[in-house]
Amino acid sequence: MPDDRLALPMAQTVVNPVSPVHPPEPLAARYARMAHDGLEPRTVDGVLRVLDVLIALVALVVCSLPMAAIVISLRLDSPRASALYRGRRVGRAGQIFTMVKFRTLRPDAEARLGPFMGTELDRLTEDEMTRLGSFLRVSKLDELPQLWNVLRGDMSIVGPRPIRPIFFEQLSQEIPQYWQRLVVAPGLTGFAQMRIRRDMSWAEKLAHDFEYIADRSVGLYLLVVAETVALILTGPFRRLWVRLRGGG
Repeated sequence: MPDDRLALPMAQTVVNPVSPVHPPEPLAARYARMAHDGLEPRTVDGVLRVLDVLIALVALVVCSLPMAAIVISLRLDSPRASALYRGRRVGRAGQIFTMVKFRTLRPDAEARLGPFMGTELDRLTEDEMTRLGSFLRVSKLDELPQLWNVLRGDMSIVGPRPIRPIFFEQLSQEIPQYWQRLVVAPGLTGFAQMRIRRDMSWAEKLAHDFEYIADRSVGLYLLVVAETVALILTGPFRRLWVRLRGGG
């Protein structure tokens, strides 16, 4: 695994004191102290940012009517709940941002699911999913509002999966190299997301993130985008095929 090319120190030196007198140091400050020159962007990062903006703008224009229909449907389904979910996530260099998605869970589900992660979170999320939310999740339409995060520069079209700050802290303690994900912005889709399985460990998922971070290029970026579009477009046919095979 070529993570030596990421030019970032390991996180064993990180301390995270929790004290009422000395509050924990913000993620971004700790990362800046550790990274030194490791965060210097490559030339390709500027090109990828241009691609991010172009793709996000085109996608927002193309999807504007479906997005409006989803908002109306969510409001009709749950008049007292917001159509959007907003959650804090860790961005590039440890900056915390607010990620937006279409709401797929019952009201206040975030408070009930907050302490969980991994497969346990996946299992409990199924019980909190609304009927419309299940469709949005399966079709990936719930991710469309994140195009706004891409335009703002919080996210990229391609990158590691955005993660909650509390889970990022936990995983950084369990896997010291986890901090090296912060070299790039989190992505709407990603090299790891297209290749991981649910039974993979966090370390295995991280290895795929590292592969993209180390080898990121215009070609690899476009390959992941093309694979994602193909996965979304063929998704209904694959699910139908699985049902037919199961029924047989």
